[in-house]
Amino acid sequence: MAAWELTEPIWTERLVLRAYTAADFDPLYAMRSNAEVARYLYWEPQTEAEVRETLARKMASTSLQGEGDVLALAAEERTSGALVADVILAWASSEHATGEVGYITHPAHGGQGYATEATRPLLGVAFDGLGLHRVIGRLEARNAASARVLEKLGMRREAHLVENEWVKGEWQSELAYAILDREWRSEASASDQGYGRTTE
Repeated sequence: MAAWELTEPIWTERLVLRAYTAADFDPLYAMRSNAEVARYLYWEPQTEAEVRETLARKMASTSLQGEGDVLALAAEERTSGALVADVILAWASSEHATGEVGYITHPAHGGQGYATEATRPLLGVAFDGLGLHRVIGRLEARNAASARVLEKLGMRREAHLVENEWVKGEWQSELAYAILDREWRSEASASDQGYGRTTE
């Protein structure tokens, strides 16, 4: 497996995936302070101070050098320049060559497929850039919108863990999705879609 570093933005049909900057505070705060956005996530809506700490970590998360590293990218709408989604790729295991994707969408830009479009290039980074074997996605079982994102990415549902975690004062259930490198390449070839590129 190889390391990977963001050296220039990644372009998709409607989005630019780029490193975070200090100027992204307001839209990131709008996402992470929103109760509906945080509803099925581990964290509660964040305060201004907490979002500033989160933003500082994201600004520093532009490369994947080894297990435990996280790549965090801001998904900016090409036409308006608005930050519409926040996506991450975590290098979960070197031994098992596994990564994990995550995403949230700005509440003003939901329902437009931005999470799927912004996350798809991260699979390319995982498989073509890092040489990982498997990428997973995990979500609270009631989060139907998040499940649709993973399914649109070609990931298969592998497990439904019933009331496996005590989160936010209740027993919550988890769905586990995954895709392998060969499945990714087969789907990419069959669909003949662009999965992100670093130049226009």
